[in-house]
Amino acid sequence: MMDSMKGKNGSSKAVIYCRVSDTKQTTRGTGLHSQETRCREYASFRGHDVVQVFADDASGGLINRPGMQAMLSFLRQNRRQPHVVIIDDISRLARGIQAHLELRAAISKAGGILESPTLEFGEDSDSQLIENLLASVSQHQRQKNGEQTLNRMRARALNGYWVFHAPVGYKYERVSGQGKVLLPDEPCASILREALEGYACERFSTQAEVKRFLEAQPEFPKTPRGEVTNQRVNDFLTQPLYAGYLELPKWDVSFRPAKHEGLISLETFKTIQNRLNGTARVPARKDISQDFPLRGFVLCGCCGTPLTANWSKGKAAHYPYYLCRQKDCAAKGKSIRRELVEEEFEALLKALRPSAELFEWASSLFRDLWEQRAKTMKEQGKSVKAELSQIERKIAQLMDRLMEADSESVIRAYEKRIGDLETDRMIIRERIEKCGTPLATYEETFEHSMTFLANPWKIWENGSIEHRQTVLKLAFADQLAYDRESGFRTPEISLPFKMLEDICSGNLEMAHPRGFEPLASAFGAGLMAFPNCATEYARAR
Repeated sequence: MMDSMKGKNGSSKAVIYCRVSDTKQTTRGTGLHSQETRCREYASFRGHDVVQVFADDASGGLINRPGMQAMLSFLRQNRRQPHVVIIDDISRLARGIQAHLELRAAISKAGGILESPTLEFGEDSDSQLIENLLASVSQHQRQKNGEQTLNRMRARALNGYWVFHAPVGYKYERVSGQGKVLLPDEPCASILREALEGYACERFSTQAEVKRFLEAQPEFPKTPRGEVTNQRVNDFLTQPLYAGYLELPKWDVSFRPAKHEGLISLETFKTIQNRLNGTARVPARKDISQDFPLRGFVLCGCCGTPLTANWSKGKAAHYPYYLCRQKDCAAKGKSIRRELVEEEFEALLKALRPSAELFEWASSLFRDLWEQRAKTMKEQGKSVKAELSQIERKIAQLMDRLMEADSESVIRAYEKRIGDLETDRMIIRERIEKCGTPLATYEETFEHSMTFLANPWKIWENGSIEHRQTVLKLAFADQLAYDRESGFRTPEISLPFKMLEDICSGNLEMAHPRGFEPLASAFGAGLMAFPNCATEYARAR
């Protein structure tokens, strides 16, 4: 056999097999290089001519490794000239007794002869006993390392640290005394915060709308097809990490505060869960597009059914139309030119724009209310603390009852109730910590709101389909009915614009210092009505 292994120069042909456990060891360490060096030194000592080196970065418990399969293929192709297979240590071949035996047999069947600088392989019973014992020890070490790693990861999770891959919106950075900690990863963090808060406040009515919003953000990670999957959207909405908390039921790690900064508050997260567990909503229409932004929002004036839309083929081009397709409707199939409907709608939207004086007055009023609210927030801390004490008493009472309960169903009910109260307690503690400290300035809080109130038409004109859908929800309290003959019927506008409309109409009176009795001459009957809201408000101040 040894004669058939000799090369032209009299040396034996050999291949080297090296293995490390994962990819990091190939990029951050020198494990593969060190193994190859020792194997080459051994080959030189034994007079072997190394013709090729094979390497893997995979667990020793696996058999189907690319490097191993490539080596076996090479040995089979050169079966007429058997090669020595050199491994640095028995654990490099495998870290499991079953995997070791299978690979040992596969190498032998392919014509390879196993050798190592740390162990002499043989076919006698004593050599095989030692080999199998060492393979068993290697398997035990792998299993023990796995148990220790798992225990360390669980202990770190118990201390509030996330121990898996950083979720979208976060990245790992080393913090002195804490190791790797999750930190917001911009711009994904801000995009995800807007999506989560938008779903909580019903800016996005369904998960489909959240999906559409995320897909419209160029910086947000997507699949190769440019999509954000429905499952991923649901994962975002149900992941407590984004609220600064973590929970790992499989490891018996209960819901607890985490060591990283949340993108949203716990109260917002709970609102999202309540929405997810509440009544199912009608899915967002897939046929709403930039071509027909009013599809589904404008109703037929005859039957009250939402109008659909389509492109109709003419002699020279395609033309866009809105139309009703409801059975038994007098207007069924009668197309309405898109430009006619949308021009009238845009006129309605432009009419919602308040005057500069009225807008300035409203902005000043909102600022006064904001400052007044900020002053009273600290006083509310007492009532919040009282609510916290009440919840803690309920938890204590339920714990006492739980200790005395015998029925499994009763125990589960108590545990669920205690879990809900624990969450409420965390929310209240979060409120207490932030009590008296606004999350943002007045400008940051009302910037988008005031921009919308100042001119909703501007957002409609320049916005995406998602922004246009938001304008429809915020500007109008209900859908709009459109009649083919008379156009749009009187719209039901939303509360903010309705209030501004009432103010402009002069339906306000100055309250007399003594009450709502007939005005004294000293107060001035000339100020009963507000012909100009902004001017009168300035005088009153």
